[in-house]
Amino acid sequence: MELAMEVSFKVTEQDREAILKPLRAYNLSHTGAMPFETVGILLRDPATQEVVGGLYGKISYGWLFVELLSIPDAMRTQGTGTRLMRTAEELAREQGCVGIWLDTFSFQAPGFYRKLGFTEFGHMDDYPLGHQRHFFQKRLV
Repeated sequence: MELAMEVSFKVTEQDREAILKPLRAYNLSHTGAMPFETVGILLRDPATQEVVGGLYGKISYGWLFVELLSIPDAMRTQGTGTRLMRTAEELAREQGCVGIWLDTFSFQAPGFYRKLGFTEFGHMDDYPLGHQRHFFQKRLV
């Protein structure tokens, strides 16, 4: 049987889930059940309690993936990012993670992550054009 193929720029969440379902089943057959959870370390404005930055990540396959790290401009270079990453590292250890991984752009913070003991395990040139996307990891065990 030949399947019909369609290119769409209007993919729904239901379409995404339909694509993901067999992939999850395949992965499960090779890895067994692995817990997956999201975690946030929120930075709040003390006056309004509004979230103004922080860290958002996902724990799966024994690793913490830092998907987002955002520090308000007024709080940069004051150690806030380092405190967020140290808290994430403590949390990852408590959760029994093997390590932490993340990606960043050349115009963002590769030097910051190197300073925290992360090692680069890959990069992509011209993503976006004229820049690089860097991939870092830090093993905790």
